Parts: sequence; structure tokens; C-alpha cells
Amino acid sequence: MQLALSTWQEVEAYLATSRGIIIPIGSTEQHGPNGLIGTDHLDAEVVAKGVGDKIGALVAPTLTYGMSQHHLGFTGSVTLRPSTMIAMIGDIVQSLVRHGFERFFFINGHGGNIATMTAAFDEVYANLSMRADGEASPVRCRMVMWGASRVRAISDELYPGVDGQHATAAEVSLSQYYHREAIKQAQMSPKVAPPVGPFFDCFDYRRRYPDGRIGSDPSLSTPEHGERIFQAAVEDMVEAYRAFMD
Repeated sequence: MQLALSTWQEVEAYLATSRGIIIPIGSTEQHGPNGLIGTDHLDAEVVAKGVGDKIGALVAPTLTYGMSQHHLGFTGSVTLRPSTMIAMIGDIVQSLVRHGFERFFFINGHGGNIATMTAAFDEVYANLSMRADGEASPVRCRMVMWGASRVRAISDELYPGVDGQHATAAEVSLSQYYHREAIKQAQMSPKVAPPVGPFFDCFDYRRRYPDGRIGSDPSLSTPEHGERIFQAAVEDMVEAYRAFMD
């Protein structure tokens, strides 16, 4: 069930049986020579929709922008400031709390979001803790990366030692499965990108990783691999969501 495709009456009926909502979040940033700029939010979105379809959970519209300042050296990348992202997440959660939602399960597709999302949740809890009425709140937020244990096992099988940390073969495969019409072909040089190391601003990142990849060989990606990864990710996220709701 998708929030964007529901009426307010349908959402009201949903709240009579569940107070949980899934919110996919990612980024809009470069993903190497053959990876789509929307990879992170597209992957989170397709997995979230898969979970919603499987267990009838409500899925919010995807948050397509994230904390991506280090990718601004590559054309088309867009970032939010951490303060902007914290405010956005807080406003979304507070809006939905007003209607009776209590459990906010964020399926995240971008590692660069983690620190800022954690801070956003802390802001939500701080506001609840400082309420004048002194009443306990049932509101809880959780963020989970879609590439959990089942996905990692498949990635290790398909791309041993070369899945990498950014523009990975697994995430590119999943986006290829979701949008076959947008599959890109490109030469990788070197075939496996330099391994992960420290980086700071976008100029430092571009110098260390000239084509945007980190430790990966996404030329190995296929939509068939992506279908396997999708199924595994949905199973992982269904387990995680149910545990969160319990």
C-alpha cells in the first residue's frame, strides 16, 4: 500500500490496524560510469515497495535527496546540508505523528545519510522528552540499510572481493532490475576501482576516485542479479520491519 496512491480515508482505515509506516530514503548522486544518479533512492524505493506489497505495510513517498556533499565534484549530484536533512526528517515524522503514526521504519540506500539520520532521530526524541505534559511517547524511529545479511551473501557469491563500497555491482544490479529501460554500458578503467580510504570534501573525493567508484567493478552488474538481490532484500527488510513493529 503506497501513501501517495491512497486517499485520506484509506490511510485512516489503515491506522485502525497498524501504526507503522515505511519510508524509503536515498540520495541523488553519481554512481560511476554505468550507475544511475538515482541509484540510492531507486534501490531503497523498489525494496520498500516490495516489502509493502508482501505484508501490506504502508509505504511513504521516497525521500530522493540525501547528504552527498562529497559527490558534488561529479555533474548531476545534489546534496542537502545536514541541518536541512535533519529538519526535513523531523517535519515528516511530526506530520505523520499528528495523524497517529508511531513507528517510522526508514529503508536507507545511502551510507552517507547514516550520521545525519541518527541526529534527526535524536532531535525527534529530544522534542518528545521536553514535552510539557510529561507523558511517555510511543514514537520510535529506525533506519536499516537495505543490503542486509541475505543480500551480502549473494553479493559475496556474485562479486567476490570486487563489490566495493560505492557504485557497487550489487546496487547497480538492483537498479537495473528496477529500471531495465535505463541500463547503461561503460568501460571501467581500472576494472576494479581503488579501495576505500578517508575522504573529506568533493574535491578530495574526485581526486582519489576519478570515475566515482570505490573498490568496485559494476561492469559485472546484470538485471538478473538484481532480481535475486531484490528478493533477498525484501526478505531481510520484512524480518527487520516485523521485529521493529513487535
